[in-house]
Amino acid sequence: MPLSEHEQRLFDQIERSLAEDPKFASAVRNSDPRFHARRRLVVAVLVGILGLALVVYGTVSKSTPLGVAGFVVMLAAAAFGIQSRRKGQSPDLHVVGGTATRRTRQARRGGFIERLEDRWRQRPEGHR
Repeated sequence: MPLSEHEQRLFDQIERSLAEDPKFASAVRNSDPRFHARRRLVVAVLVGILGLALVVYGTVSKSTPLGVAGFVVMLAAAAFGIQSRRKGQSPDLHVVGGTATRRTRQARRGGFIERLEDRWRQRPEGHR
């Protein structure tokens, strides 16, 4: 349902006044789960670069433990970055009371075999 002209003007006025308030903008940005996911992704990239530097330094100094440690750091940073990216793109993230929460899906009953059996029963009739 579209807004009337008066409601649209009020909405625009409220939006302008909120955009001008730096304290409010900071509070909204700090409570946005995507902002935190982006920040964790940047940290993961920086730690990955540090791990690469350790690998290179370990290779140049012929120190195998240092090179292996650098590789482990790179691997951990990649896993952390992938996890952060998934959290940032997750559609079930929402902000409640200034804290990010994740809606939980209903617990699935049974295990892998039960889910496969359910999928088999729910397939279209023409594919038997």
